[in-house]
Amino acid sequence: LQGDPHFRSFLETETQRQRFQALVHGLTDQCWDLCMGKPGQKLDRYTETCLTNCVERFIDTSNFIVNRLEKEGEATLAKGSGGGWQ
Repeated sequence: LQGDPHFRSFLETETQRQRFQALVHGLTDQCWDLCMGKPGQKLDRYTETCLTNCVERFIDTSNFIVNRLEKEGEATLAKGSGGGWQ
């Protein structure tokens, strides 16, 4: 079963998905810790701006990671080996 290229590809995809989810949670925690002071009834201008900037950087980072993973996946498919991930 582990020698099956489809299984190996599935496993690599799921591993990448888990890494991405871990990154999402880490960045969410960072934005919260960085921007949120004292929770109140509504966000002040600083907190709102901080969260907006943090989310925008998160989106930029997410797009970069997705593009990078796609390129690595294409390179792996081009090799035809489905080589191991590191």
